[in-house]
Amino acid sequence: MPAMTASNDMKAKLSAETLQLLNSFPEPKILLDAQYRIVAANAAYRREFSAGKQVEGRYCYQLSHHYDKPCDQAGENCPLRETMTSGEPSRVLHVHHTSAGREHVEVEMVPVKDARGGTRYYMETMHFLRHVGEAGSERKMVGFSRPFNRMLELAKRVAAHESSVLLLGESGTGKELVAHAIHDMSPRAAAPFVALECSGLTESLFESELFGYEKGAFTGAVGRKIGLVEAVRGGTLFLDEVGDIPLSLQVKLLRLMEAGTYRRIGGVEPLRADFRLVAATHRDLAQMVRKGTFRQDLYFRINVFPIALPPLRERREDLPMLAESLLSQLSPGKKVAISAEAMTLLMQHDFPGNVRELRNILERALIMLDGNTLLPQHLNLESLPGALSAMPQGQPLTEIAPLASLEKRYLNWAAAQFPGDRKTLARHLGVSERTLYRKLRGAGEG
Repeated sequence: MPAMTASNDMKAKLSAETLQLLNSFPEPKILLDAQYRIVAANAAYRREFSAGKQVEGRYCYQLSHHYDKPCDQAGENCPLRETMTSGEPSRVLHVHHTSAGREHVEVEMVPVKDARGGTRYYMETMHFLRHVGEAGSERKMVGFSRPFNRMLELAKRVAAHESSVLLLGESGTGKELVAHAIHDMSPRAAAPFVALECSGLTESLFESELFGYEKGAFTGAVGRKIGLVEAVRGGTLFLDEVGDIPLSLQVKLLRLMEAGTYRRIGGVEPLRADFRLVAATHRDLAQMVRKGTFRQDLYFRINVFPIALPPLRERREDLPMLAESLLSQLSPGKKVAISAEAMTLLMQHDFPGNVRELRNILERALIMLDGNTLLPQHLNLESLPGALSAMPQGQPLTEIAPLASLEKRYLNWAAAQFPGDRKTLARHLGVSERTLYRKLRGAGEG
């Protein structure tokens, strides 16, 4: 009864025009007081969060988070608390319980002033990131852990801008998925998304792929070829493993970014480039700059807005839903469950290959599965930690050896022992087929 009375008092203080204005917005909006209580809500908010129940007088964190205390007291960044402290608008990415279940929601908070300039209410607006989750199954981003949410919040913030983005993280963390998400959330979403794998590219191949060439530019150029910079016009160019670009080619990329123009090989007419750059690498580019293997000027050009992707071991709470999503992709039309024992084993694994390794483990398990429930024996995880110990001991592993040397020895061993083709071996190792061939050449294997 007291809550209902408070709700009626709040409604009485708001004009009909204010309530009508609130209802005119398509996004969920509420007005809050300084005690986290909802003063008014529009129809869109009621559809998503109230389930037909009373809204006014209730606490925002009860409906959105299902918490019994404010989210800043539960270890999250609270936009209302930030706005009350600073007096300025604030924005944060949260996970809310909506009509569709748990969802990523960007929460925007703005102080509402009275005639004397004091803050009377706080207006909260919810923006859903549903188009990221509803992408094609192969591009769907899955996760609600705090490291994942922080990464997604940074991607959402930079998407609206033209700044170059550098995605940093271990192999298999999903850098191309994040690049796609930035593109999908950007004003360039209707234009092409074009990716170029930079590992192992020769100078001539790099130029022809990036800039294209004119007919007769060189032997074999029987017609004009459109380069990726031209094909991506108006869209997003994704350069994967940008740290693998040799020094001799880095200057060509730098010139493209600084001048904004380029020429096809064999061409004389300067063409205007129009793209947003997203680059990715698993290497420490800052260390490479210090060693002189990566240009400092190019580093500053591509590193305007760095985003670190968390490894899977730092977001273990996402593992069950990731596994479920991957199983639905790997076995469409068949409902496959994971036993509690198998999930326990997965949760204990370190996943040096991250999400790509998880996918490989599940794909291998499905091949061994006859029923509808994955068991520990289907995962065959015990074979993974012992792989290195099974290597031939040309040099004792008790000594300190360069990591590059150990990698070469392991790759030669893996190539000799693996019964399948190179494409399948690359999947098991958690690298692209091109990267595997390049590393095998470097390891001396033909």
